[in-house]
Amino acid sequence: MNRFYRCVIFLLLMSAVWGCQTKQTENSVPLSNKYATGFRITEEDSCLLLEVMEPYTTYRISQPLQRLGTSSVTQVGFLNELNALNSIVAVCNPELIYTSLPGKPMGLGDSMKPSAEQALQANLDAFLVVSYGQSNPEAERLEKLGVRTIYINEWRESTPLARAEWIRFVGALVGRLPEADSIFAEIEQRYKTTSVAHQKHQKDSCSVMVGNNFRGTWYMPSGHTYMGYLLKDAGAAYPYYSDIREESIPLTIEQVLHQFTEADAWIGAQAASLDELKELDEKHTWFRAYKNGRVYNWRGQFREGRNNFWERGVVHPEEILEDIVAILENTDDEQLHYAKRLR
Repeated sequence: MNRFYRCVIFLLLMSAVWGCQTKQTENSVPLSNKYATGFRITEEDSCLLLEVMEPYTTYRISQPLQRLGTSSVTQVGFLNELNALNSIVAVCNPELIYTSLPGKPMGLGDSMKPSAEQALQANLDAFLVVSYGQSNPEAERLEKLGVRTIYINEWRESTPLARAEWIRFVGALVGRLPEADSIFAEIEQRYKTTSVAHQKHQKDSCSVMVGNNFRGTWYMPSGHTYMGYLLKDAGAAYPYYSDIREESIPLTIEQVLHQFTEADAWIGAQAASLDELKELDEKHTWFRAYKNGRVYNWRGQFREGRNNFWERGVVHPEEILEDIVAILENTDDEQLHYAKRLR
């Protein structure tokens, strides 16, 4: 073969390589989030690249995952909303799952120490895990044994809509990203409509207290926490919106009594009745909200230790927001989704 033909073949080969590189670059289009900061989705040729920011991990999804293991009820909530419950073939802590699952998913034990033997036997496409620090030692152990793990860290997001937007990440895993986008758009619209209608009345709104006395410490949400944003978006009168800590504020019972004795409503009490609340601490009866019977827990959809507030509620913050608005307006309890008035 003479030099001329060798040059032509070389140029054709290089052109093909450059063409693939150009095509890959053009197809790598960011599919941006509106609120969530914990993940990113990009598209590359026929694959989706899913990045989780903490711990930083990238997953390449070339086809929908069909056999999943779950480690938290929020993952079940996302998959249920996407009509993808059939993809769940193994679960941790089945006693906490509110939704009835099709078939008989294999039990993987406790989410803090899932059974590697059972996970391998389930032949999973992926086991959905959560990181509560910089890593998850159990997830790393499963990876070494050959079980693919994927982090779902919606709990790290501060705002309600950011947590709900993780439905897009889960949708990308099971091949239902367009459906997830559509569902989230409806959630966002309903949430924002409710918020805009009530946030402007904040100064004249019902005053609220939140949380419980736990071993002498009362934890109140700051303005930069999940519940803090919900209270603000509902238009509640609450004194800690300006606190920028991203965790709950520890208070003594004396501080709470000084600040919230005259609060109109108490949201999120950890008791099933007013009598139980009194038995926990006689000081609970000193609050105006207790005296007026305006104390609520989050057990409106609660059955034998299973609470749909933690399962569906994370996916549907607009429903939680509507509950808080209903509590502020002291409307009929029949309108509540997850909240329940203590009797």
